[in-house]
Amino acid sequence: MEILTVSEMTSADQAAIAGGTSGFSLMRRAGQAVAQAAEAMAERGRILVVAGRGNNGGDGFIAAAELAAKGRDVSVILLCDRATLKGDAALAAAEWKGPVLSCDPAALGQPNLIIDALFGAGLNRPVKGDPCAMIEAMNASGVPILSVDLPSGVNGDTGEVMGIAVEASATVTFFRRKPGHLLLPGRAYCGETDVADIGIEPDVLDAIAPKTFENVPDLWADIFPSPQADGHKYARGHAVVVSGDMVSTGAARLAARAALRAGAGLVTVASKRDALAVNAAALTAVMVRETETPQQFAELLADRRLNACVIGPAAGIGERTRDMVRAALSARCGVVLDADALTSFADDPERLFETIKNQDDPQVILTPHDGEFGRLFSQLGSGYPHASKLERARLAAVQSGAVILLKGADTVIAAPDGRAAITANAPPWLATAGSGDVLAGIIGGMLAQGVPALEAACIAAWMHGEAGHEFGPGLIAEDLPEVLPAVLRNLYDELGIAY
Repeated sequence: MEILTVSEMTSADQAAIAGGTSGFSLMRRAGQAVAQAAEAMAERGRILVVAGRGNNGGDGFIAAAELAAKGRDVSVILLCDRATLKGDAALAAAEWKGPVLSCDPAALGQPNLIIDALFGAGLNRPVKGDPCAMIEAMNASGVPILSVDLPSGVNGDTGEVMGIAVEASATVTFFRRKPGHLLLPGRAYCGETDVADIGIEPDVLDAIAPKTFENVPDLWADIFPSPQADGHKYARGHAVVVSGDMVSTGAARLAARAALRAGAGLVTVASKRDALAVNAAALTAVMVRETETPQQFAELLADRRLNACVIGPAAGIGERTRDMVRAALSARCGVVLDADALTSFADDPERLFETIKNQDDPQVILTPHDGEFGRLFSQLGSGYPHASKLERARLAAVQSGAVILLKGADTVIAAPDGRAAITANAPPWLATAGSGDVLAGIIGGMLAQGVPALEAACIAAWMHGEAGHEFGPGLIAEDLPEVLPAVLRNLYDELGIAY
C-alpha cells in the first residue's frame, strides 16, 4: 500500500544494492517480470520492444533476451546509438544478440505486442523529437502496449502527461507503485498495473519512511470500527447534520442517512424552523431538532454525547453558516466541513484556519472539490502553479490545520503531518448530484465512532467508491446509503470481522 516517489524508489534501489544485490540483478529481475507479463498478453506472434537509453531501456533489453530464449519472435527498436549506452543499460543490451533497429516509426510494423521501455518514472520534461514521433506511432498502431514501470511520457511523481504519453494496455512496475500510477491523468494511461517483486526487501521502507499510501483497507484495518457484542447505540456515537432552508433539505438528509448507515449509533438533523416539518416528514430513524440560531446549535452541541458534526450540504452560504461552523469547532467534536461551509469562508479563509488551529487536537476534515479548493486556497494556485493534486492537498492541510479530502476520481486525503493517501476505487457512476453529500455523511459516521480524522476520511472515501461499484450503472445519490450494508459485509469478510 506504500506509494514511493521517484527519489524514494531510487533510495530503495540503492538500499538493496548496499545490502548486496547488484543493480544489474535488479534489472534482470525487472526484465524477467516484463517478459512474463508480455507472454501472458501475447501468447503468439511478434513482440516489439521500443527501448530508451536509460535503465528503463535496459529492462526492455532483458525482456527481449528472455522472450527470444523462449523461442518468441522479438524485435528491438532503440532510441539512441547502442554504443552510447552506459552502466547496467549497456550490460543489458549486451544480453540481446539480435539486431537493433533505428528509432523510426516506420519500423514498428504490425507486431502482436509492443513493450514500451522508452522512459522510466523520472521523466520531468516534455517529450519532443524522435520519442514523440515514436509514441504517436505506437498509440496509433492499435497494437496492445505493455509499459515498463510507467507509460513513457507520464511523470511518476505527479501523474502529469509531459506533452504526450503512451496509452498502455497494461503496466509492470517494481517493488511499489508511484504517485503517477494512481493520480490522474497518469492512471488512465497505465491500463492494469501489476507490481512485480524484484528482490528488494520490504525493510528498506523503514529508512525511507514513506508518507504516501494507496487508500486500501490494509491502511486502516487496525482502526476500523465494528460493533461489539456488549455495545449499545450510545457507544457508537451521535452525529449531527446541519440542514438548509425548507427548499434545500435533501442534501442534509442524504448525509444523515449515510452517517447512520456507516455505523453512527444516532444521527440528528439540526433543522431551521421553516424546514422542520419537511425534515420530520421525510426522516424516520434519523432524529430532527429545531436549531434556528448558531446559539441554539452551540447549546445542542454542549451535550458531549453529540460527538460529530457535518456542516455544508446545502446549508446556505453566508454569516449564519460561518457562525454554525465556529460553534461546531468550539464544541471540540469531530467536524466535517463540506460545500457551502467551505464557500462561506472563501472571502476570508484565514479566519477558518485560525479557528481550526486554535484547537488542541483538531479532528476537522475539509472536503472540497477542485472549484471549492481553488476558492478556499487561492494562494496555493498562484504560489505553486505546477503542484500536483497530491502536493496541493498536502500544502492545504498544513495551511488549514485540517485533514483535506480533495475530491475527484483520484481523491487525495492529506493530513497536516504530511501523511497522505490516494483513492483509486471510485467508479464514474459517482459523478451524480448529492454523491458528495453522502460522502460527507459517511465521514461523519466514522468520526462519531471515534475514528481519527485522517482515517475517517480514508475509510469513507474507500467505502464511497465501493458503494458506487456495488450499485453500478444508473446510480443516484439516494442509492448509496442503501448499498453500504453490502459494502460493510464484504469489508467485514475481508478483515475477518465476525457479524
